Amino acid sequence: MTPVLPAIERSAGATIEVDTPHGPARITRRDADGDARGLLLLGHGAGGGVSAPDLLATAGVALALGVHVGLVEQPYRVAGRRAPAPAGQLDTAWLAVVEHVRAERPDLPLVVGGRSSGARVACRTATAAGAAGVLCLAFPVHPPGRPEKDRLPELAQPTVPVLVVQGETDPFGRPEPAPGRDVVLLRGDHSLKSDVHGLRAAVTSWLTQLLALPVS
Repeated sequence: MTPVLPAIERSAGATIEVDTPHGPARITRRDADGDARGLLLLGHGAGGGVSAPDLLATAGVALALGVHVGLVEQPYRVAGRRAPAPAGQLDTAWLAVVEHVRAERPDLPLVVGGRSSGARVACRTATAAGAAGVLCLAFPVHPPGRPEKDRLPELAQPTVPVLVVQGETDPFGRPEPAPGRDVVLLRGDHSLKSDVHGLRAAVTSWLTQLLALPVS
């Protein structure tokens, strides 16, 4: 049965700042009860923050499965800027956060991911991060109306299992399944707000298999 966790998803968590080469990033940490089975780091979209509904729903599922969660805000967001930093800066800052988290919890398998731009960062850096898997929420295959600007090579970079959860009417496109890549299509668009139950079910199933968790 898929967890329904509105109280957990609204909880603030503990917030810390991590120095990166491009300014401080911020992690909102939410620790699972008992012995943790893994650690999930999630990044935000280009113009949004870590309070996006799909990120909070995913965090709630992970916590219920005994997986610690870190919601990561990039330095440009911490500094109050809306325009995203260049890809290279995003990747460098993300890996600085990964290094910090790895130093604190080296024994836990690490899953990386995020929504939209955050999913792109996670894919590009998965190998350097030593990730066990990549969780992509609303991966932006191309800018709306510009299918020629294809970002699928980024989605193909991870050499570990990848889950993509995508809205059926997402104007940023829909990726196809591939070896090592599962794609779950849900009712709705890029926001993934229309089928939160389906989102929770997809993430629950994938994390359970990836981390060999007991089935409740």
